[in-house]
Parts: sequence; C-alpha cells; structure tokens
Amino acid sequence: MADRFLRRSGAGEIVRKLAAKAILERRLIEEGDRILIAASGGKDSTVMAWALASLRPALRFTYELAALHISTDFCACCKKSALAKKLEGWGVPLMDLFVPVTGRLKEGKKMNCYWCSTQRRTELIKYALERGFNKIALGHHLDDIIETFFMNLCAQGKLLAMPVSLRYRKYPLTLIRPLAYLEERQIIACAEERGILKAACTCPYGVNSRRRDTRKKLADLTDGSGSVKRRILAALASGEKDLLSG
Repeated sequence: MADRFLRRSGAGEIVRKLAAKAILERRLIEEGDRILIAASGGKDSTVMAWALASLRPALRFTYELAALHISTDFCACCKKSALAKKLEGWGVPLMDLFVPVTGRLKEGKKMNCYWCSTQRRTELIKYALERGFNKIALGHHLDDIIETFFMNLCAQGKLLAMPVSLRYRKYPLTLIRPLAYLEERQIIACAEERGILKAACTCPYGVNSRRRDTRKKLADLTDGSGSVKRRILAALASGEKDLLSG
C-alpha cells in the first residue's frame, strides 16, 4: 500500500516507503494523533523525525509532531543547536529537558544502558501525559527488534520482543516504532544522503556488550541478509501471540 506513495530508489525514499508501510500495516498513526518524538540526538531518531514529517502530505490523515530531547548529567548533546535547526526546518518543534540520570543512581550502583533507558522513558511518559500527547515515537529499527528478541531468548529464556506498537494499560498512551521495518544500514544511508549525520551525536557509553555480542552472532546467522531479517520479524508476528503488538 505504501508503494503507491514512493517510487524512487534513493535512500531517503526507501526510509519513507518502509516507514509508511509500517505505519499503515500496524496502524501506528491515526487521524488526530499528537505524537511526541523521543529525540535522542542520534541518527535513528533524527531520521525518524524527518520521515514522519515528510510523510504528512502523503498519508490520508493529519497528525501533530513535536520532539523532546533529554539532556543528562553525563551527556550534554554538543550538537543540540544543529539538531533543533534540522527538526524546526521539518516543522517539528524541539523541546529540551534535563534529567540527572547518574545523579539518581543509588549508592554503589554503576551507570548502565538499562538504567538510563528507564529514566528517560519515565520522563518521556510524564512529559507526554502532562502535555496531551497520545503517542510516543521511538527510533528503534529492525536490527534492534531482532537483537532484543534473541537477547531475551538466550538470557532470560523468554519469548519477548520489542513491540512495534505498545498500548499502556495505566495511561492513555501508546509507544510506536515507525522504523521497525528498516535495517540500520538503510537508516545510515538515509542519514548520509540527507546530511543528518552532521547533526547527530552518539552516547559515550555506546552499545552495551551483550547487545554487541548478539549483533555479531546475528550477522553470522543471517549473513547480513535483509530478507532473512524480515522473515524473522514476520515470524515474531505469526504465532498464536503477535509479539510485535503489546
């Protein structure tokens, strides 16, 4: 269905096409949605912001976009002004919120990706609820989703995936992942094509070691094939329980 929007083969058009496909197939966005983009400052969330903004004229419903960047006490985005300029040029206002992530650590505890993610997610939810947003868009992609599934399988013995859409039971809020059908290499190609990498920053903690190890193993398993990755994604939704919906 998304194919009718986009016929060209540029990196940006591939991102738009696959993002539109995910939005339409998984009903990630609907008429009147107010969507808060979790703008980390990295390539993934910035490409997602561009895709959601540029797709508005093509999709048959209207929706509002705004972005929230969370600054922390260990990573003050040195390219925040460049990020804001990019987003505002796409019609997406950027807000900034400071959160003392390391300052909230209990005595004896060390900084880790899970703790940071939990603190950021809590603040995103609070911000969205206070300002009337009904959806939060996260920049996780196909590789993230598959890696998380295998990490949960091997480390916890559980069939758990990173859902493409997750509706909270306690709050009138839904998490969506519009880049779910896109490989990281496709996002990187788009970021290079659109000049987004110049405005993107990276976390000093980087990818945690368990995810890095899982990524290497999956590269061997799939031989880097996008088709294989998409078959794995399809399998996660084909069982008795759709693991891509929450």
